[in-house]
Amino acid sequence: MENKRIWLSSPHMGGHESDFVQEAFDTNWVAPLGPNVNGFEKDLTEYVGIKSAGALASGTAAIHLALILLGIKEEDEVICQSFTFSASANPICYQKATPIFVDSELDTWNIDPELLEQVIKNRIEKGKKPKAMIVVHLYGMPAKMDQIIGISNKYNIPIIEDAAEALGSYINNRKCGSFGKLSVLSFNGNKIITTSGGGAILSNETELIEKARFLATQARDEAPHYQHSAIGYNYRMSNILAGIGRGQMKVL
Repeated sequence: MENKRIWLSSPHMGGHESDFVQEAFDTNWVAPLGPNVNGFEKDLTEYVGIKSAGALASGTAAIHLALILLGIKEEDEVICQSFTFSASANPICYQKATPIFVDSELDTWNIDPELLEQVIKNRIEKGKKPKAMIVVHLYGMPAKMDQIIGISNKYNIPIIEDAAEALGSYINNRKCGSFGKLSVLSFNGNKIITTSGGGAILSNETELIEKARFLATQARDEAPHYQHSAIGYNYRMSNILAGIGRGQMKVL
């Protein structure tokens, strides 16, 4: 019997990607930002069904910015499921906060709502109420969001929805990436669509995405000179990579 390797998630090009990339070269829009970035962000908001999106350098960058936007800082605690890629948890440590891991349930392999509530109660009893929870849709399988959102509302703990592997997945006709106060997508080479490397942060609160874009562009103030009144990051997506993303969206 012949041994054949079955790839978990290999990149697939639809043919439109090169058109958008060539347009970026022809117009000399090769740096971060540009028409392809704007177009890709628009494509994402329309597809997911959400008000605003910011295209970034990676899904990890998106989680990091989401934590910053929620005010996560040193000595805070953030809930994260135990069965996920390390990039779901690493940004918690970037903020010098502490990840609190919760085990998964058998139906979806995602965070167990019953264990989630137990952990929240336990941390509150010890005087350490978690400041946020990162909920992952592993391998594109949606987590039990109805229960999780109920718990989030009950304890007033915002959800960062890690939909890195779930672009196109949905629950009751609602797309993954639209459930969190802030949601995250990844466009790495092994994701549903790819931009070679990239990610996005999404929200129905437009002002949060505007702040994310500001922080992702080195937090440069609007001034006739280089002026920065906050710590910023080099997290914005290039116009070339966004062109790949626009082509990918046409065959999603």
